[in-house]
Amino acid sequence: MKALAVASGIIFWTLVIGVIALIFLSGPEPAEVVQIESAPAEAPAAASPGGIMPPPGFSVTAPRIQAPPAQVSPPGMAPPGQGPATAPAAPQMPAAPAAPAFPGQSGAVDDKDENVAQASERGGNVALASLVPGIDRSADEPLPEAPLPAIVEDSPYGPLPKVAADGSRPADVYARPSDYADVEGGPPRVAVLLNGLGVPGDQDGDIIKGLPPPVSLAYGAYGRGLQERVTDARAAGHEVFLAIPLEPNDYPTNDPGPHALLTSLPPKDNIKRLQWAMSRYSGYIGVTNYMGAKFQSDLGSVAPVFEELKRRGLLYLSDGSTDAAVTKRVASALELEYDVADVQLDAGRIDSQLAKLEAAAKENGAAIGVAKAAPGTVKQITDWAGSLESKGLVLVPVSAAFQARRQS
Repeated sequence: MKALAVASGIIFWTLVIGVIALIFLSGPEPAEVVQIESAPAEAPAAASPGGIMPPPGFSVTAPRIQAPPAQVSPPGMAPPGQGPATAPAAPQMPAAPAAPAFPGQSGAVDDKDENVAQASERGGNVALASLVPGIDRSADEPLPEAPLPAIVEDSPYGPLPKVAADGSRPADVYARPSDYADVEGGPPRVAVLLNGLGVPGDQDGDIIKGLPPPVSLAYGAYGRGLQERVTDARAAGHEVFLAIPLEPNDYPTNDPGPHALLTSLPPKDNIKRLQWAMSRYSGYIGVTNYMGAKFQSDLGSVAPVFEELKRRGLLYLSDGSTDAAVTKRVASALELEYDVADVQLDAGRIDSQLAKLEAAAKENGAAIGVAKAAPGTVKQITDWAGSLESKGLVLVPVSAAFQARRQS
């Protein structure tokens, strides 16, 4: 009996020791982790006619086994983020890429240099008392030289505008800053777009010399040295539109040029012509029409063009010379930022047309006039701008009038 008891005791303690050994020697069960990462950026593919680039996708990496947490070393024993020599450091996630630098900007934000990502937030902290009549002096410094890399896409034709990775649009980034843009109240806004610039052989610099900086300018696509002209205009403080040639009612008797967008062409061909025009220079906030009564009234022709402009972050201003029923409807459906000029300033006596512009601004809060560039017209607009303070009106860039009308 004694021998049996001794044997039972040995067996009991052997089992106990075995269980203890298993507990200490076995580790926790490894956990399976599925890591979801943003798919790497791909080079932009050629846009399909009127198509919209798909949003960035996501990829799922293969499952991996998560190692037990490494022991924390005492301070000074190992570099931060590393455990003892016997345990590998935990993998570090790559830092998010820094935002692209733009001319005049460094890694730190300069109070005088507006960051591209903040371009659409202008006016948020402006006191109404500072919104005085006269000429908008919100930004007396030259506008940054274009193109800015984050909002440029290479194409077979040349550089095209695009929306930046952070959502910034050329319409905002290239616009002339204005305290009057996103704030309700203050004096009624008047804006003027001077078109007909960029014509071969014209001396644009002489024509616009002395023009108040808030006056916006529209350059065509056929001239020579267009980027240099636009750069000079922006250095003088003027924001810029691109004038695209569109089919008029009496085409081909009245011909807007070899790259005009036509109702007789399929959408893909009109998009090619549009992209050719857009590649001629950089720095514009939007597009306006050169001629185009027939084209702007054709739904099937307008829709793909407006879709392309929306995709590229641009505005569209109809100069008011043609029926805007179709363009308004298409722009509304696509949520394209769109407007129509209230007054054709050279449709009659310019002094009476300017009076109509003033009346429209007082009635609606903001109004846009369009005129063709000519020395006499420029002088009259310049003299008129000097009288606005006494009339309780303020001259703003076209982009600010767009925003003010949206606010109202």
